[in-house]
Amino acid sequence: MEEAQRQLLQRSRVRLVEKLQVEPLWDLLVHREIFTQDMIEEIQRAGTRRDQARQLITDLQTRGKAALPTFIWCLRKTGQEDLAILLSEGCNRPQLQPVHIESNVVHSHAGQIDPGVETSEYLPSPAQERFQEPSCETTEGPVEKRTSRNDDMVYVLNSDPCGYCLIINNVTFSKESGLSTRTGSDVDCKRLEERFGSLHFQVLTRRNLTRQEIIRELQQLAGQDHRSLDCCLVVILSHGCQTRHNQFPGGILGTDGKPIAVEKIVSCFDGSHCPPLRGKPKLFFIQACGGEQKDRGFEVEVDPSVNQQHGSTLDSDATPFQIAAGDSDQPDAIAILPTPSDILVSYSTFPGFVSWRDKSSGSWYVETLDDILGKFARSEDLLVMLTRVQNSISAKDKYKQMPGNFNFLRKKFFFKAR
Repeated sequence: MEEAQRQLLQRSRVRLVEKLQVEPLWDLLVHREIFTQDMIEEIQRAGTRRDQARQLITDLQTRGKAALPTFIWCLRKTGQEDLAILLSEGCNRPQLQPVHIESNVVHSHAGQIDPGVETSEYLPSPAQERFQEPSCETTEGPVEKRTSRNDDMVYVLNSDPCGYCLIINNVTFSKESGLSTRTGSDVDCKRLEERFGSLHFQVLTRRNLTRQEIIRELQQLAGQDHRSLDCCLVVILSHGCQTRHNQFPGGILGTDGKPIAVEKIVSCFDGSHCPPLRGKPKLFFIQACGGEQKDRGFEVEVDPSVNQQHGSTLDSDATPFQIAAGDSDQPDAIAILPTPSDILVSYSTFPGFVSWRDKSSGSWYVETLDDILGKFARSEDLLVMLTRVQNSISAKDKYKQMPGNFNFLRKKFFFKAR
């Protein structure tokens, strides 16, 4: 679907959710090959009629160029002429040109398909060549696009704010935990508050949370009304540890020294626990150690100017933590997740290795991430920028650090940069 068509659906979203009768549409949408039966059943599981309407509008934006004209046709076939007019008037050509076709279906009162009726309609059958649909440019003029974007493979961010950004910043840990103060983490936190605020996120910051408090904050965020938002972002700045895992390695520690597996953090926002975010990108940035190994790297020919000497100000977020076999927290580390989709977890370091933080300037990872976002968020997608982060950090200091990510996004993600 073209960007102008997506924006038209977004502008009409409130009216569509309020008025759209979804039940009569299902068979027509399957017959016209806009959705498969499995896709329809997934939308139907969204909940109430309004929830199904929201999900239908969201999923419709992921379909091809013919999706919107076909949807308008389906609205007319099901007697929802006012909504059809609403969407048609958003296009340069207010009506699709009628094409005389041999159609196998008409719509019955029960929303089923009746065979064997010849009619003149606005849409050919799937077996025929697709019609020439309107460009759906708005009356405000063409929508500016980045040349690197492929419309069908880019997440749509039209809402403002585009989503919530929760930053959990653990600096001071309990005496009983035996963990050091994370000096420099407040610098990281301030950077990210400003950066993600400028990228149209509603930023929520929480400081010095125990394990249970972190879980509560994550659950509260997952329970927020995300229906009118387009994505969600979580940042965790804390000490870290290794855990057993199925998909997402590593864990972070609350200020009481108790671990939370990254898998558990991510699962709070999956399709089972947070249906309003289904199909929308969910991004996680973890500044914490993945273990205790210190990477000294290997020798290559490099420009010595790229190495920085931090001296005694350099610290790590590693902690000598091991989970006992009978520990009651162990299920958190091995929780089985549904098949992940629309999820990206960015780690500050390779699993098993420490993550370096300067006591005065903050962590290497956050400092570099903030710099790259500032320079390239207007032109590059997230994965390209994270590759830049990895390349930059890999050249630092006598100790080495290699960030990475687990990517389950289905499309490219571009921030909503000002």
